[in-house]
Amino acid sequence: MRSEPLPRMKREKPLKRLCVAWGRSHRAKAAVLMRQVGSHRVLAFAALLLALALLTGCGNRAGHQPPPAASVTVAPVEHREIVERDEFTGRIEPVDSVEVRPRVSGYIQEVRFQSGQLVKKGDVLFLIDPRWHQATFDQRQAEFEQARVHRDNVRREAERTPQLLADKAISVEEADARQARWEEAKAALLAAQAALETAKLDLEYTQVRAPISGRVSRALLTEGNYVSGIAGAASMLTTIVSVDPMYVYADVDENSLLKFNALARAKKLEMDGDGKIPVELELADESNYPHRGYIESFDNRLDPNTGSMLLRAVFPNADGHIVPGLFARIRVPLSERYSALLVQERAIGTDQAQKFVLTLTSSNTVAYQAVKLGPEIEGKRIVRSGLQGTEAIVVNGLQRVRPGMPVAPQQEMANEPGRNFAQK
Repeated sequence: MRSEPLPRMKREKPLKRLCVAWGRSHRAKAAVLMRQVGSHRVLAFAALLLALALLTGCGNRAGHQPPPAASVTVAPVEHREIVERDEFTGRIEPVDSVEVRPRVSGYIQEVRFQSGQLVKKGDVLFLIDPRWHQATFDQRQAEFEQARVHRDNVRREAERTPQLLADKAISVEEADARQARWEEAKAALLAAQAALETAKLDLEYTQVRAPISGRVSRALLTEGNYVSGIAGAASMLTTIVSVDPMYVYADVDENSLLKFNALARAKKLEMDGDGKIPVELELADESNYPHRGYIESFDNRLDPNTGSMLLRAVFPNADGHIVPGLFARIRVPLSERYSALLVQERAIGTDQAQKFVLTLTSSNTVAYQAVKLGPEIEGKRIVRSGLQGTEAIVVNGLQRVRPGMPVAPQQEMANEPGRNFAQK
């Protein structure tokens, strides 16, 4: 007996389930084959499709398993006693700066220093031809001796005058004349002595000496040149600047100045052993502010054009590393000492205008935590709010994870690059 063909809907239902397993790309071909195959071959064809699906790996359950947890490095939030400091650009100037000029005129006979040399106060830098001034000194000395001898003679006459006047050997007029000559001789001797001292000074000034200790510049006039020692028109020979200590001038803005003054009035600023407010300095090729100094003074008024006040700080410079004229950065304390929370800069992410960190939860997942940051301290940022201080935060692998994702945390090693343990 000829079997009746299966209804169309009954044939399509098992085949459609096989087609889903086979894949969408083979669904059209399966429908064509389904119409071509008779009802007595449905079971054989279904078995063939199932075998092909298993061979091609279609519907492999392994592809739906979740990926392994991302490996990240975590570190605890650091607690540290700090003083917040603001940075300002400063200009280095010497404490003393002198233009060396002669006090007498003449020809330069000798230059006794090398350009850039360190000199001490009193060292001879230039020698002006002394022969003319030596001759003047000798003349003034002879005149002084002449005036002294004349004074002695007149003194003896004046000493005899009272006795001669009593014996009526001389007239009153002669006695008065002798007394007058005695007074004139004393005055003449004083004038000769002053002229001698002037000639002596001029002779000494032929040796142009360093007025201060410091570093000397080059010789602006050399041997054989005539120099003028006339006051107001004296020739400049060179310059000297002191090297230890150094001044640093910086412009402090109005807001920082008000904060500083408030802390100073409340006596909350830290002082050094000498009762001075410490500041730090670094040059353009330095880091971590290696130089320590103190605030010497503020100016007496705020500059209305810049809205800032000039600060002057003093820095020791025994090794001469700080050179006048250089620009430098200085850090001025603008807070009292307090306990702060610090995180590494690389642990901070940016979400539009919001800063955040990823914290590790007890279930080894990461959580989004918005934070409000303060200034940078030695490569780390102060966290003003958002953290309690007991969290562990992701410091490496921040780009590989998202909030809520499971992670495989690893503790950061103490000697891992990027970790900074500088003392404060």
